[in-house]
Amino acid sequence: MTDPIRIDRRDGWHRITLNRPDKLNAANEAMLAALLAALDDAAADPACRALLLTGEGRGFCAGQELGPAVLPGPDGPPDLERLASSYHHEVIRRLRALPIPVVCAVNGVAAGAGASFALACDIVLAARSASFVIAFARIGLVPDSGASFFLPRLIGEARARALALLADPVPAAQAELWGLIWRVVDDAALAAEAEALTAKLAAGPTAAYALIKQAFAASPSNDLAAQLDLEARLQGAAGRGADFAEGVRAFLDKRPPVFPPPVFPPPVFTGRTG
Repeated sequence: MTDPIRIDRRDGWHRITLNRPDKLNAANEAMLAALLAALDDAAADPACRALLLTGEGRGFCAGQELGPAVLPGPDGPPDLERLASSYHHEVIRRLRALPIPVVCAVNGVAAGAGASFALACDIVLAARSASFVIAFARIGLVPDSGASFFLPRLIGEARARALALLADPVPAAQAELWGLIWRVVDDAALAAEAEALTAKLAAGPTAAYALIKQAFAASPSNDLAAQLDLEARLQGAAGRGADFAEGVRAFLDKRPPVFPPPVFPPPVFTGRTG
């Protein structure tokens, strides 16, 4: 039996590949459980300083698989609240809680929860042929996996509402123009560019990246005064850290910095994250 998730451990970073290509990497409980374990593994590995998430084959993730587990049956309707809370939303919490940078390479359709998985990452690259579909309304469901959180903040409420209600696909180039993702690249270049970007982040100031992620996680719920106070505290922490010391030394020495491994503990996945 093929593993639904493939983990490749590289020098300083992990590549996690959704591996159900015959289903366009549609999610079932086995794949989601394996994905959660892979994210836990990355969080616990002190040598892992960045993460790349992508899909095998023609699609990134077509969302939740519409199989017997999510269809009405003789015992009544499925418990979609349990499925969302126990699996899909735990994926989002883990992605957002990771203190290391997370890159997503969207190599085909990202639909439903699959689109949310991509948008939960820090930097999203997409193949020119890729598309994003907030597909829930097509089958009488509501956006989950953080879609109603990410979309208004990324592209504004007018576009977010229209995408959720109409479920129209957004081509990758349009997603880039709207600010839904970071960048579109040619299909043939996607894997190489995503891996190069992840390797670059893995060699960067990892502890400082964690503080940057904290700042952006808090921003949606803070007013300006609170965010300025947070920035000051985070800047103080950064200024006391080894990344800043090495960055300044390298600048003065006119050489590339060699940032040390981070010293923060792995995150504990309890409660909510931004």
